Amino acid sequence: MIVAIHQPNFLPWLGFFYKISKSDAFVLLDDVQYSKNSFINRNRIKSPNGEQWLTMPVLHTGKFGQNINEVEISFFEKNYKKLMHAIQLNYSKSKYYIDIMQMFEDYHDFNAKLSTFNEYFIDWIIKYLNINTSIYKSSEMKNIKGQSTDRLISICKELKADKYLAGFGSKKYQENEKFISQGIETIIYDFAYPTYPQLWNDFIPNLSIIDLLMNVGKESSKFLSE
Repeated sequence: MIVAIHQPNFLPWLGFFYKISKSDAFVLLDDVQYSKNSFINRNRIKSPNGEQWLTMPVLHTGKFGQNINEVEISFFEKNYKKLMHAIQLNYSKSKYYIDIMQMFEDYHDFNAKLSTFNEYFIDWIIKYLNINTSIYKSSEMKNIKGQSTDRLISICKELKADKYLAGFGSKKYQENEKFISQGIETIIYDFAYPTYPQLWNDFIPNLSIIDLLMNVGKESSKFLSE
């Protein structure tokens, strides 16, 4: 049983979905503290002038220390229209624009918290790419305890994992000896971002997966098996 864990990011990059595809169970870590101006509420796409940030503004005043699943989006409907407009403006000429734009047009829950909003898009993309991994939310798991590495281990034990899949960046802070002491093997992967056809001049890597989907469509799934 291979388990991977990550915060529910906003329109994540391809590496996020690679991580999902390589695990048996993937946990959206939605009950840990929200980080302001992180990839939880923003990401990058490509415009004729280079990379461009897409952001869903959230309420901050009096909200310090709140968990991800408690974060509210500011002026949701207004900002969602701005999000769709930015995508239309930059991707209307892409090959799979009509197919992928359906994901945005089908969204109607303007009372959702940020985590629920992000989960909708993650779920849509998982289905579009035919990824069969089981998805969980940490906030819905009953026996999770501890902080940082201890919390990750607790999640792994709840799912009876014998392997924990983590990205290369986790080597800086993850206490692997704790996993080992609990009989859990850690697998570290270093995702190599692929090149693919893009609009607008030179190739830009590490963008939101939206860029890949708009340009490559369902063929995007081939990058999950490499």
